[in-house]
Amino acid sequence: MDREQTINDNIGLVHACVKHFKGRGVEYDDLFQAGCLGLVKAVDNFDSERGVRFSTYAVPVILGEIRRLFRDGGAIKVGRGLKELAMRAARESSAFSEREGRTPTVSELAELLDVEPAEAAQALGASQLPLSLTASPEEGGGQIDVSVESGDDKIAELLSLKQVVTELPPKDRSIIVFRYFKSRTQTQTAEALGMTQVQVSRREKVILNQLREKLS
Repeated sequence: MDREQTINDNIGLVHACVKHFKGRGVEYDDLFQAGCLGLVKAVDNFDSERGVRFSTYAVPVILGEIRRLFRDGGAIKVGRGLKELAMRAARESSAFSEREGRTPTVSELAELLDVEPAEAAQALGASQLPLSLTASPEEGGGQIDVSVESGDDKIAELLSLKQVVTELPPKDRSIIVFRYFKSRTQTQTAEALGMTQVQVSRREKVILNQLREKLS
């Protein structure tokens, strides 16, 4: 398993876990930094031979680091080195956005900063920079809203589904995101994607069967 690629591919798990703790008195950037530490630990300790998905293993580790933050008083001390890296990250991200017309991914930012993706992720957390995932919100990228009442198992289940959804073709991915992550009706989904309600209904059934097979 490629360490850098795995961190980059799963940074969305950190955002999703952090959203589980929003509104509890700790700044988002501190939560995100703690979650990034958890992600790195999960990548370094994951054993693929155990037969579980990485996201299923990583979510409890990420949540554990975030909960430790609360136990430690709700703040992560940001050293001078990280502050300087965060400032560099802000400059590089701004220049990249002006040049490319979009925000950089973690891997792209890490390459610009000449650091590991994990360090770039921590710099993102320290500076609260925007982060580009693998697709636009319309195509299934972005973040997942997870209920505060959800337990660790439920969160892992939702995020495992998200991982599988990202493997779908763009149009299929959009249908599932609109229907199950954004709670849109079939009619609303059809209007957004330029389809009919009947087409959405038929395609949705096919996609769900495919997802059940992948998750089983």
